[in-house]
Amino acid sequence: MQPERGLEKKADAARKAAMAAFAGATGDQLRQLAQDAGLPLESETMRGPETGLVTVRGRIGGGGAVFNTGEATVTRATVRLPSGQIGHAFALGRDKEKVRLAAILDALWCSDETRPAVEQKIVLPLAQLATRADARKHAETAATRVDFFTMVRGED
Repeated sequence: MQPERGLEKKADAARKAAMAAFAGATGDQLRQLAQDAGLPLESETMRGPETGLVTVRGRIGGGGAVFNTGEATVTRATVRLPSGQIGHAFALGRDKEKVRLAAILDALWCSDETRPAVEQKIVLPLAQLATRADARKHAETAATRVDFFTMVRGED
């Protein structure tokens, strides 16, 4: 019996959201939340952490021809927990410890036993931090907004 496709898509979306939260966090945030959560963080390194470059591509107007805009530094890692779960992580920048920890958290998220703790103690606080940072940035941007208007004269 195969699982339903809708359930697979939901699980993939949930894991994608968790991985995005790990990648978007700072190394200090991940370390602090992981320490506070009290989750087991021992793992075997399978690949990395290693740093390299990826090509950044863009489109003019969102629909034009694809062109290479430059390169970005990315760090990746893959780990295996003693229980057998494998976790992967990619993040912009060179923080190898952050990416290794994100891979461990991804592997813990993949375990049915530790997923609720990772969701409640790591992913949810990171999402709240990101929401607050977005709101702060939006408020700072709105404070510098200039509304231009044109006055129309009645006799024209």
